[in-house]
Amino acid sequence: MNIEFIESGQVLTIKLKGELDHHGADQIRDIIDEKIRKNNYNKLVIDFHGLDFIDSSGIGFIIGRYKLIRKRNGVIEIINASTKVRRILDMSGIGKIINIIGG
Repeated sequence: MNIEFIESGQVLTIKLKGELDHHGADQIRDIIDEKIRKNNYNKLVIDFHGLDFIDSSGIGFIIGRYKLIRKRNGVIEIINASTKVRRILDMSGIGKIINIIGG
């Protein structure tokens, strides 16, 4: 799992590449949460352009960041999900609480 951060004002964009599974989610969870808390971001954009796979741990990762951002009265968006990843997001119901753009 590779991650790239783009910080602009109160928006944190994270670009994920690889697989968002148990190992990948554990690897990046604390880093992202610390950035959100430390820099007081109120919008999180997760860019899935380079994401090849997501499983239930990845869904849990998204829900956890959603809860953290919502506590700050912020918003979260998912962008550039592939058709395969978008299908998993749709089946999980993520699209009912998080805006998914593209894919």
